[in-house]
Amino acid sequence: MMDKVRVAVVGVGYLGRYHAEKYLKIPEAHLVGVVDIDRDRAETTALRVGTQPFGNHREILGQVDAVSIAVPTPQHFHIAMDFLQEGVDVLIEKPITSTLEEADTLIEAARAQDRFIQVGHLERFNPAVRTLDGVVRNPLFIESHRLSRYKPRGTDVSVVLDLMIHDIDIILNFVKNKVKEIRAAGMSVVTPHVDIANARLEFENGCVANVTASRISLKDERKLRLFQRDKYISIDFANQEITVIDRSEEEKAGLIPGMRVQQLDFPREDALEAELKAFIASVLQRTPPRVNGETGREALEIALQVVDQIHATSDPLLEQ
Repeated sequence: MMDKVRVAVVGVGYLGRYHAEKYLKIPEAHLVGVVDIDRDRAETTALRVGTQPFGNHREILGQVDAVSIAVPTPQHFHIAMDFLQEGVDVLIEKPITSTLEEADTLIEAARAQDRFIQVGHLERFNPAVRTLDGVVRNPLFIESHRLSRYKPRGTDVSVVLDLMIHDIDIILNFVKNKVKEIRAAGMSVVTPHVDIANARLEFENGCVANVTASRISLKDERKLRLFQRDKYISIDFANQEITVIDRSEEEKAGLIPGMRVQQLDFPREDALEAELKAFIASVLQRTPPRVNGETGREALEIALQVVDQIHATSDPLLEQ
């Protein structure tokens, strides 16, 4: 068994740059290089993190055991395929690919090569989400809001694939049931793609999720609320805060009579660093990733259905 994973980052824009910096903090990882078609950006990042710059991902084939792919979504498939076919484990930023067909092909390639795909659904590693393991049980209603000030980053796809897919993945993980019906609406405001969207997901077990995402908000907000028979749970992802309200006979004169209001305590943690540590551990120990290719495909499938619903009821000239 290897004691260090030779790793590289392909695409060192806004997010890829952070991948490179976090890998430096992981003792089991050796950052072989960073790759970007913008040679100046590759060289600047390489200088900052003390590694080698490359202009094409094929230049590092044979030099790495694992790779982070943080390029625009349309490029995920062919870059990941090149590495998988060379026996390299890959972490692909969400969404896994642009289409389900591409996702299926990557998953099959990983299986054939006995390699791992981890998909970068970062919120799975948010300690607030991890703390709720065992607390969330059979939710009846879920409401999420993921609002962001406008940034050019991520506008190569709709807000559904850029932001909403985070909450779709979390909700699928909490509900653990199949989606029966989707109703969605959205519109383009500043890009050719959908910039603001709302979706209503109804699951076969009766749970309903109301999901809103916007990248043209005046403020940043990442919150999710769940109702289940014994609890109301509110999660603030950005501030890593959880509020739980449940019945308590001891609370006769509290804020809500007969109800206990508590803040759950948990250690604060850098979600991206935790995600990359988990990826390196999977590579070293050959244990399946928490968010594997199949999981990424499930989130993509629902996200694409949301996009299709929006296009069925919106301007036919709107781009996906």
